Amino acid sequence: MIVGEGRFNIYSIFKYLFIAFFTLLIMYPMLHILSVSFSANNEILTGNVTFYPKGFNPSAYKLIWANSRLGPAYLNTLKYTSLSVMLAMFVTTCASYALSKGRRMWGFNFFTSYVLFTMFFSAGMIPTYLTVKAYGLINTTAIIVILGTCSAWNIILMKTFFQSLPKELEDAGKIDGLNDFGVLWYVMLPLSAPIMTTISLFVAVSNWNSFMTPFIYLSSPAKYPVQIWLRQMLLQGTTLNNTTTLSQIDDMILDESIVNATIIVAILPMILIYPFLQKFFTKGMMLGSIKE
Repeated sequence: MIVGEGRFNIYSIFKYLFIAFFTLLIMYPMLHILSVSFSANNEILTGNVTFYPKGFNPSAYKLIWANSRLGPAYLNTLKYTSLSVMLAMFVTTCASYALSKGRRMWGFNFFTSYVLFTMFFSAGMIPTYLTVKAYGLINTTAIIVILGTCSAWNIILMKTFFQSLPKELEDAGKIDGLNDFGVLWYVMLPLSAPIMTTISLFVAVSNWNSFMTPFIYLSSPAKYPVQIWLRQMLLQGTTLNNTTTLSQIDDMILDESIVNATIIVAILPMILIYPFLQKFFTKGMMLGSIKE
């Protein structure tokens, strides 16, 4: 082996080992959670479970899926997430495209300062709650969708992306008779798949994992998302299920198994979706964060 020549050299070996080590370090918690959720009780109690299940036991998943509240919680989360993504993309796209005009836009300095101000300062929980209550949005779907829809970081990211596109494209659209909305819809958006996918993923993950907003503003169990259901499952363990008892399951189910199985069930959709969006996510982050 010649140092510095060829495909595999000392530097490459060190680089791949370094990446492999940190990949394993990052993946270990998830692998451990998945392994514990499928492992036998005695293996869990003795602490023998590491990277893979020992003594396959899916009883925790049987108990979770038998819970009648899991389906509605999933549907609620899906509804909140879908509506939030659509509203967030509409608001973010319009705001970022306007700000990408620079000083050609009326009130550019004011609106830019306004957006940046929200990145560092907020009203706080109590004023926000009083405002929401005054508008009569407590225990409604609207409040879950509206709060957190507009992110200053997402606006800046998409604004930078729009500024990276050739200005000649916009001029060509204007020559063809398009107004600003026409240029945005017919010219800019077809070229914006990477950044649109990136920000949609940001919003979707944030809303799917959102806990505090529904915990504070929702009082009806029928409207709880999966994260609130997850909290109840973690706190109450096996006593949460009122349709299935331990006597109906062949083996005893440990609370630790239920906790880990619940975590997997809650995050599984995001894990399944991400690989299909990864290429857009990486490209969108690069294009939206660097301005030549």
